[in-house]
Amino acid sequence: MTPRELIAEAWAITQREKSLRHWGFFASFFETLLNLKLISYQVYFLIEYWRGGDAGFFDVEINIYHSMPHWFFWTFVITLTVLITIELFVPQLALGAITGLAAKSHAGEPATGGLVLSLYNFFPIFAIHESLFLSSWATVITACSVALRYVDGDIKFWIIGFLAFFWVVSNILAFFFSFAIPAVVIEKQGIFPAIALSFKLIISYLGRVMFLMLLLFVIVIRVILNTLIVLIIPAIVVGIALLFTFILSPAARYTIALGIGTVLVLIASYFFGYLHVFQHTVWTITFMELRKHKDLDVIG
Repeated sequence: MTPRELIAEAWAITQREKSLRHWGFFASFFETLLNLKLISYQVYFLIEYWRGGDAGFFDVEINIYHSMPHWFFWTFVITLTVLITIELFVPQLALGAITGLAAKSHAGEPATGGLVLSLYNFFPIFAIHESLFLSSWATVITACSVALRYVDGDIKFWIIGFLAFFWVVSNILAFFFSFAIPAVVIEKQGIFPAIALSFKLIISYLGRVMFLMLLLFVIVIRVILNTLIVLIIPAIVVGIALLFTFILSPAARYTIALGIGTVLVLIASYFFGYLHVFQHTVWTITFMELRKHKDLDVIG
């Protein structure tokens, strides 16, 4: 298949398979929620820094405890804990399902068994993903914020420099790891053999897979949109909460603001889900097509 045919096939599968879009929605929804939490806390720390205050990591929870009814506080804490746990694992679970279902659809098989694919491949996918945790801009911003607030002296600037360096390196490695997850799901490779195979395929067919630059462009657009949404949604929620300051009780206005924020996240996750599925479907189909060729290091 030509690069143009691969991309057309990936988009056709994305539009055709509802189960793929469902998994993509779940992954995007919880990923967006986690990024929202990380960035919202950093915005709070930045505001307190400008005010000359000393911001603590649990200030939000402490303020809610002192200003809200206890039932609201405990509901908030339990919900937050459960959500963070889900947000850390569901995107990796979804990757196994998206990759496997896309491969089945491309092979002409029914796109079923997503839950089995997600559970069976979870641990190797989680290990591969977490080895590149510094490729996430939200994670790096959070780590830089911790360094600025809790590390004394000029060494904190060295730490930030190292974090920026490893962010660049992690994103380069993420490109070479592109076929690792399809290798795990489709060929049942182990973690290190899958990574090695991904490196080998990228290097071997680099000239033939230059169309991946188009995919990278789509990823860049997704990152930019995700960044804007992550920054805009908290501003809207805070604005709504301030709007009802003199009209409703704290519990009522926070509940309304959180409800509207959740709706906005759902809408954003619906559109991100399409891009999420399309991105991984392209890599999956490309992997399947490249594996039809003989390895370049095999002679005879």
